[in-house]
Amino acid sequence: MEEKKITPADISILMDVDFLVSVIVAIGEVANLTGVPQRKIRYWDEKGIIEPVDKSSTYRQYDYLNIKKIVLIQELLEEGYTLDVSAKKVNERCSKIEEVFGRIKNKKS
Repeated sequence: MEEKKITPADISILMDVDFLVSVIVAIGEVANLTGVPQRKIRYWDEKGIIEPVDKSSTYRQYDYLNIKKIVLIQELLEEGYTLDVSAKKVNERCSKIEEVFGRIKNKKS
């Protein structure tokens, strides 16, 4: 399979903070977009690996960060990692990114 090249349009959508914050997608659409079956997403949710936006709602909906986690975890699973290791790696990466951006924010304040 040929690797997809990142275009300037791809980068601009990732820089649109208002758009990313507003992204909330129902589980069925997440499954369609990511190729990860709903059943698997529900299982990851039950294990606490990902979290729906509103736990009290009867409909599971996910934000940008959780959709990103779903994609990254699935990629690691396809590379042969276990679910637990994949989830741990993704959470560690997200924590590192948050830490770096926290330091940047503190410098700007």
